Amino acid sequence: MKLSSTEAARRACVRAFWLAACVTLGVVGSAKAADTAAAAASASPASQPKKAAKPKSASKHRQSTVRSDADPDQVIYGQRADVMQFAAEVAQRQDLDVAWVRSALAQSRFMPAVAKLIMPPPTGTAKNWAAYRDRFIEPKRIAAGVAFWRANDRWLKQAEEVYGVPPEIVIGIIGVETLYGQHMGGFRVIDALATLAFDFPPGRKDRSAFFKDELEQWLVLSHREGRDPLTAKGSYAGALGMPQFMPRSVTKYAVDFDGDGHIDLHASSADVIGSVARYLADFGWQRGLITHLQVTPPANAAQRAELLAPDILPSFTAQEFIDHGAVFGSEAELTRIGGPAGTARLALVELQNGDAAPSHVAGTGNFYAVTRYNWSSYYALAVIELGAAVRRAR
Repeated sequence: MKLSSTEAARRACVRAFWLAACVTLGVVGSAKAADTAAAAASASPASQPKKAAKPKSASKHRQSTVRSDADPDQVIYGQRADVMQFAAEVAQRQDLDVAWVRSALAQSRFMPAVAKLIMPPPTGTAKNWAAYRDRFIEPKRIAAGVAFWRANDRWLKQAEEVYGVPPEIVIGIIGVETLYGQHMGGFRVIDALATLAFDFPPGRKDRSAFFKDELEQWLVLSHREGRDPLTAKGSYAGALGMPQFMPRSVTKYAVDFDGDGHIDLHASSADVIGSVARYLADFGWQRGLITHLQVTPPANAAQRAELLAPDILPSFTAQEFIDHGAVFGSEAELTRIGGPAGTARLALVELQNGDAAPSHVAGTGNFYAVTRYNWSSYYALAVIELGAAVRRAR
């Protein structure tokens, strides 16, 4: 199929940026390396499109200086018909000024590092719980967690009272996500979301619709809070602040816990703590229920496979675990869920350790709630163990 000159230029630009990212990054590494690659790519655009028309200003909205796509740090979105159509649709749906929306999107940039970092690890990469755990349960992170807990003990206690989530779980999530605000991401949120909304890379399941929705929510959130949508920075996926909430999660779950009239997930520890606790509560956290029990899985492969079949979804009672040949490691833990006759549902969670034997825990509904924050049993157990380590070190 013959491409129009505009489409051909666009694709050439995207390919050039993609190659630049591969050369700069080599293998996906630290956030600093990714930010360096992104900065280098945006400073040297592959093409210089014609200057875009300047949208009309709107006095009701915070205005950003409108620059041309031909400027060194601007790429192609200001001249993309599909992007401008998206802007018009968002403005209509959300009752926003169309010129303001177009102005913001015209200044968003394609980020080759974002397109690279969103890709899954190479096939055949072995999972290793022991190595994953060591990344997070280590002295620096534990010490930072102790300091954060001491500084915010009031808010942690209040969050537990309101939402039923213990301080160590909130502490674990913030520590794993951003090391208590030390690593909140270096990509402009609007650039990350625009890249994944309009140029989602091939090679994995297309999630462009998800990121278009998140981009729309980012514009809505920026307008509601009276903030410039071009300035905030976050992760390569567009996640924000200390808890790394996506924009829709901010609008749906974030709370003004300190009561100052604004939700600030970058600088207000109170808002961060309250929002994380509220998120878990909304996803089924049960007050007073432990997260998991130590367990030895059935020796019989068929019985073990039956317990593993539902993955991390709690589906079996403790008695059903026992009937399948599983052995619980602690009577005290078993008692906390009502003993073998209890009605609490459990999941047999398996964590691979590379070439070594896998680890197993029996996850409760609260373990499952933590996986709703990040859909990974490795993540959930790291959060739980980091929080426990910080509590012991206080």
